[in-house]
Amino acid sequence: MQSKGRVLIIAGSDSGGGAGIQADIKTVTALGGYAMTAIAALTAQNTHGVTGIHAVPADFVAEQMHRVLEDIGADCIKIGMLHRADVIHTVADVLADMAADVPMVLDTVMIAKGGHALLEDDAVQAIKDRLVPGATLVTPNLPEAEVLTGLPVRTVDDMIDAGQDILALGAKGVLMKGGHLDGDALTDLLLRGDDAGDEAIVGWESTRIDTPHTHGTGCTLASACATGIAQGMDLVDAVARARAYVIEGIRTAPGFGGGHGPLNHGFTVAPFQID
Repeated sequence: MQSKGRVLIIAGSDSGGGAGIQADIKTVTALGGYAMTAIAALTAQNTHGVTGIHAVPADFVAEQMHRVLEDIGADCIKIGMLHRADVIHTVADVLADMAADVPMVLDTVMIAKGGHALLEDDAVQAIKDRLVPGATLVTPNLPEAEVLTGLPVRTVDDMIDAGQDILALGAKGVLMKGGHLDGDALTDLLLRGDDAGDEAIVGWESTRIDTPHTHGTGCTLASACATGIAQGMDLVDAVARARAYVIEGIRTAPGFGGGHGPLNHGFTVAPFQID
């Protein structure tokens, strides 16, 4: 069957609408895909930060996944905030049983923009053991890459070393996001296995946009990558389009809230008019 851009998102909800499931749905829709969800946690948050997390039972996360996969199916799986080890193991079990051949993008969500921890300590090892191996693309920021590898990641060379370590854990591709680098020039690196040949490492550079409105950039980028993969795009092209989408979303951010505000996820959508 021809790919139709179906993306199953397994992640947490953001009551402020800028990140998590809400950002994921907006992103997939804005890029022409079809978004489905299995909500793994509820958060109470706004642009100033997270004030509470309400867990969703692991068996109910599994039930959401089962109902979607047995009926609608998926062309790509996008995983975001899972919060707890038992949920991670459950998600991995369902994917192995029902979607073993479906590409998967793993956004290793660990810390909210405001600094609130979003992942329990034992969940980190569960991610490394159950979700990183076989992932089509892992999208860590630099602090997350440090947690995954135990390496300091402060420079572009550090990004390459950490990315190669994540590949060694079994991932097929790693997008090392350079937003935490010092300076105005931002570098993102896509690392892939040895069979990628001359394109084993592909890099992009952009200029940092001076704005506080960057809430949900990681969720948005990963979901944009997943949408491209679901639509049949080559991984490099999917990442390139996703980066361009995020950059424009930041540039045209609506300015909501008094803290880290959301992106403009809808800039690709023309206003609906009735003649």
